[in-house]
Amino acid sequence: MREDIQKTKLEKLENIKNSGMEPYPQMCERTMTNAQALEKFDDIRDEIILVGRVKSNRLMGNVVFAHIEDGSGKIQLFLSKKIVGDDLYKLFAKNVETGDFVQAKGKLFKTKQDEKSLEVREWKMLSKNIRPIPTEYFGLKDEEALLRKRYLDLMMNSETREIFKKKNIFWQTIRQFLSEAGFLEMQNPVLENIPGGADAEPFITHHNALDRDFYLRISLELALKRLLVGGYEKVFEIGRCFRNEGIDRGHLQEFDNTEFYAGYWDLEKGMEFVETMYKKIVLAVTGGYETEYEGEKINWDIAFPRVDYFSEFKKETGLDLKEDLSVEALRAKANELGIKYEKKYSKGRMIDTIYKKTVRPKLIQPCFLVGHPIEVSPLAKSDPENSKKVLRMQPMAGGAELGNGFSELNDPIEQKNRFLEQMKMREAGDAEAQMMDEDFIEALEYGMPPAFGFGMGERFFAFIMNRSVRETVIFPSMKEK
Repeated sequence: MREDIQKTKLEKLENIKNSGMEPYPQMCERTMTNAQALEKFDDIRDEIILVGRVKSNRLMGNVVFAHIEDGSGKIQLFLSKKIVGDDLYKLFAKNVETGDFVQAKGKLFKTKQDEKSLEVREWKMLSKNIRPIPTEYFGLKDEEALLRKRYLDLMMNSETREIFKKKNIFWQTIRQFLSEAGFLEMQNPVLENIPGGADAEPFITHHNALDRDFYLRISLELALKRLLVGGYEKVFEIGRCFRNEGIDRGHLQEFDNTEFYAGYWDLEKGMEFVETMYKKIVLAVTGGYETEYEGEKINWDIAFPRVDYFSEFKKETGLDLKEDLSVEALRAKANELGIKYEKKYSKGRMIDTIYKKTVRPKLIQPCFLVGHPIEVSPLAKSDPENSKKVLRMQPMAGGAELGNGFSELNDPIEQKNRFLEQMKMREAGDAEAQMMDEDFIEALEYGMPPAFGFGMGERFFAFIMNRSVRETVIFPSMKEK
């Protein structure tokens, strides 16, 4: 059936060519967008030229009604044989279809149904559609199919196009907020000698010119902190990161991320700054302070309370992280709670696994989770009041982690010891444990000021849109069919 439709479309393409009209011209004209024509309708008296994709097309006697859509919106075209002429009328009526791009020149008027329209005097083809649009894309809800042919999703669903307009607002709001606060935007390498700054398995690629392997970066952190060593005081980056991990509602292998670092800031100042930034983002993207996530109403117009990691962990599990808990005790608790884990997991990984199944799902309204165990925070400064804790915070809502920040560890000796502990985890089989980065240690030995650092990925955008991360990525990686 589709082959027959495509054959007919190719015949119509030949009809356009045989008429002397170029179906794929080099140039087009436009005097205004469709939205501008509708907005200034009462003030426009002269002929105008509009362009767009044909979204509907119906023949009624000797007239044709068609809607065209450009990036600003839709407007109706009215073609009458008396006005446009017999040849152009027949060419349009017999050969123009939904999916074609056309240019139309004429005057604005209102139909008997009071619809603002363009009375066409001249028209030409801009791009002839020769492949039938699959009918299943009209109102399709199958996420997998939509993601595989995202351009069809964008073509047929204005709601999808709106998501990515809002995503642009999301990143522009962050960039403007940080720039106005005195942060300098930097661009650091994607290819790294040693991947660091997060617990994640990296991708490896080969550099032919240098004949050596590099890692695709898993975070923006260590390069930006080297810039603090170099003398910058406030820096940030918005860029792509890569983590060779599983796909779920909140995770993808490649994603956009932002991190900022501020010299001479402490944790409290950082939390105040992040809370203000999050509220500005939510307002700019959604127009208000209330969002929904998986059936829960989330109110961002509150002072974010501080929630202590140790206290919540004890409340949910009965285990006190102030004590010297063994891996065996943590495994026993996981077994009791029916939480799956791998035998190779270290103490820190066991704590994190149990926390994600017990504490995290309960944190619904916006808050800062603070005071994480040192075992799960290899780059954060120790809490001077409790050596088992670090000065770390995470914005939380809807049972999801929506960012990560801490007072940066700037003691090179302690940082090296933390890396050594991570390396032991790697040797035990933990592919996500961090690697020893001797160059970063050397940089710290030259001196880095006390600083607050914070990172956030596009998961936060997906969260406030109540979508999976894949739905908010324009062309996500997919399994082969």
